[in-house]
Amino acid sequence: MLKKIAVSPVIIAVILSLMLLFWLFSGDNYSAKEQAPAQQQVPEAQLAQVETRWSEATPYQLTQIAQGQVLPWRSVSIKSQQAGTVKALLKQQGDTVQPGDKLLRLSDEGRSARLAQAQANLKLRKTELDSARALGKAQFLSATELTRLESELAQAEAELQSAALAVNQTEPAAPFAGIVDRRHIEVGDFIQTGTELMQLVQIDQLKVTAQVPQQHIAGLSEGQNVTLRLLDGRELTGTLSFISYAADSATRSFYIEVTVANPQLWRIAGASATVEVQLTPVLAHLVSPALLSLDNNGNLGVSVVNEQQQVVFYPVQILTADNDGARVSGLPARSQIITQGAGFVQPGDTVRVAGATL
Repeated sequence: MLKKIAVSPVIIAVILSLMLLFWLFSGDNYSAKEQAPAQQQVPEAQLAQVETRWSEATPYQLTQIAQGQVLPWRSVSIKSQQAGTVKALLKQQGDTVQPGDKLLRLSDEGRSARLAQAQANLKLRKTELDSARALGKAQFLSATELTRLESELAQAEAELQSAALAVNQTEPAAPFAGIVDRRHIEVGDFIQTGTELMQLVQIDQLKVTAQVPQQHIAGLSEGQNVTLRLLDGRELTGTLSFISYAADSATRSFYIEVTVANPQLWRIAGASATVEVQLTPVLAHLVSPALLSLDNNGNLGVSVVNEQQQVVFYPVQILTADNDGARVSGLPARSQIITQGAGFVQPGDTVRVAGATL
């Protein structure tokens, strides 16, 4: 008589689970052999989105500013060319003079007598030479004697010129139109040759000198308009008349001169002033300083979007900066400037523009 074998429910559950797993595995394996796996869907790359603003360049008047020294157009120290005593002052400090006006008179010291003697000696030498030439024609005078007389005549002429100059120098004259700015002598003073007598200046036209740094000299050219601002607020206009061709070896700056009219005869010669040179206007954009950034080479610039919707970085030069923003040059005349998102894109990236504003 056969005995019944009791099977545990746990064992039955394990056997069924193993059969189920075997069936599932064999089914997947068969499906993989019969069908190729479906291609994995790769999501399309998302373009970066930026916000932009259109900007139109406008002409901007550049100004080069330097500190200058105002000088008289001409200034000369009148010095004595003869020794003597001051007999008369013909012009006083502050007097206006014209070219050739006598400024003072020195004592004669026998100069007029020497002039008269030189005149008489010259007349004698001329008479002797005329007589000798008449004798020479008659062959009564040698050529050597005639040459000696001609030499003596030339010496007499030179002595006369020297005597006349000495007399003329006892009354020094103004070399140009101007004003007697200083007088250094008084009547009765005994002066020697070379003594300073008066200072003569011309201030109806002024000369302003300044030094311009080498990095700014390229924007200057002769003939440019210049505004001269004095410390008290007054202004004069002039013209850039000279630019040195070589920089100062110590400061690396260039010397310039400005010609300024001074019809009011303002007393400003010798003072300092601010020189503003009007440079050639350039096209400039007004941008927020927050839009300026540095590229990998350390160049300051602005990122814009071109016609191909690509990011372009343009190096710029800051012309001025104030509360309204920074005026920069170096961008195209019409530029689509990135206002938001420039920090998340690189030059050459293609971007989506979200509503460009004017």
